[in-house]
Amino acid sequence: MISVMIFSYTALLLMLYVVSGQCSIEAQAYSANRNDETRYGYLKMNGVAVWQASWPWHGEHANDRGANMFVVDTSNCTLQQLRRYDTYGDIRAAARLRDYLQGLRNGTVLVGVSADEASKYLDAAEATLSGLGADVSDVGWRGAWAFVAVIGDPSQTVLDKELNETAANARQPVVTAFFAGGWYELLYNEFILPMVYVGQIRQMIQ
Repeated sequence: MISVMIFSYTALLLMLYVVSGQCSIEAQAYSANRNDETRYGYLKMNGVAVWQASWPWHGEHANDRGANMFVVDTSNCTLQQLRRYDTYGDIRAAARLRDYLQGLRNGTVLVGVSADEASKYLDAAEATLSGLGADVSDVGWRGAWAFVAVIGDPSQTVLDKELNETAANARQPVVTAFFAGGWYELLYNEFILPMVYVGQIRQMIQ
């Protein structure tokens, strides 16, 4: 009887998770090009765009050139922080990016998206990015990259990249990732685990 109750309750909570507990992240990078052909970059959370950029400069959105970093709160699937580092136009930008990344706490969900051209002055941050599981040291002039990382656990990093202008304009890098939201984590910790524990104790008593 207890095992049936646990199974039924677990099934109910999993349905709640599917309905309201999932945080989906999709990010697309873009490269500039010589022909001013329109390219778009974005960050979408649960299908809603929270950041958009585009090429050329006079295009539909701002051209956020360089390395764009986003901190996401997956418990409610919201954008918590946005930082842009112009690693094409500012020789000191990569050092600031490196320091920023090194200051993030373990468990932080970070999304990185390159725009226009990000490789020129990126050197000082490349080792730190590689340590996160996002090795973009081989990306050259007007290549493009996007990643989703969990700080402290590079095994979870999802990375997509194209190494040069031709490749990046033929296929824009796109990454997707899914996280359990706060509802599921709360219900799992507060209800599923205690019920399983009680069931195990009763079985031991019997």
